[in-house]
Amino acid sequence: MHPSLTPRRVLITGSSTGFGHLAARSLAAEGHRVFAAMRAPDGRNAPARAALADFAREGGHDLRVVPLDVTDDRDVAACAESVAAQGGVDAVVHNAGVAAAGITEAFSADAMRHVFEVNVFGPQRVMRAFMPLLRAAAGATVVWVTSTDAREVMPFLGVYDASKAAQEALAEAWRYELHALGVRTVVIQPGTFPSTAILDKLVPADDPARAAAYGSLAGLPDAIVASLRELVAQGQAPDPRGVADLFAAALRPDAPHRMTLDPSGFDGAARINAVCDEVQRELLARVGLTHLLPTAR
Repeated sequence: MHPSLTPRRVLITGSSTGFGHLAARSLAAEGHRVFAAMRAPDGRNAPARAALADFAREGGHDLRVVPLDVTDDRDVAACAESVAAQGGVDAVVHNAGVAAAGITEAFSADAMRHVFEVNVFGPQRVMRAFMPLLRAAAGATVVWVTSTDAREVMPFLGVYDASKAAQEALAEAWRYELHALGVRTVVIQPGTFPSTAILDKLVPADDPARAAAYGSLAGLPDAIVASLRELVAQGQAPDPRGVADLFAAALRPDAPHRMTLDPSGFDGAARINAVCDEVQRELLARVGLTHLLPTAR
């Protein structure tokens, strides 16, 4: 554990696979109490629950799996009550999410709504349910796992990129408002880290007739996904542990308010972040709200 960090009580959404699963292990191993939240821990994610339980038992770690479907109001409320009964939290990590790929016109409103339900409305539900616990904690932290796609817009990823841009805007607004309560906000922006789990949950466009009108472009989204699957199959996909390590870094009191990790080496999101930070500072100064702007690091 970093010398400047005391043990924290951390809830991580989307802990059945990927960044969340890795971070749940690493944070617990560092001595934090981790609430690894996931959907259906007694159903389809039972193997993930068992793996985390074995890890906790064998290492003597304080890692507790809790059921949480971020798209369900009652489920989120029940999770907050359960965590409160187990001592509450000092940090919430919004990691749960789904990706989507396809011709943008070919996404119905319902398909698009599902992506936003998980990526945008989900974190908002979790925030509202867990804010009483965060307000009661000293030096609480909220971590948002967005994406470089929140800043960089790619063709065929319009629905996903829109959801991540919305999530980024939410995180920024929460950051200013929570600063008044002494709660820190950190945003982590990973680049593309494909995995079988992510690709298997990919939300596709659901109107192929609309996609067909785009001719040869219609097949490009599937071709891109196939190439990512090939990277995973060949063991050439970027290592997601670097992103999971940022979860721990985000809990430190000296953490910057935004951290970007793009395995491609492209720094577009970081450059856009710098411009946005400058504009936001000027904007808040114009309206007399600079007291809501945490000191940038």
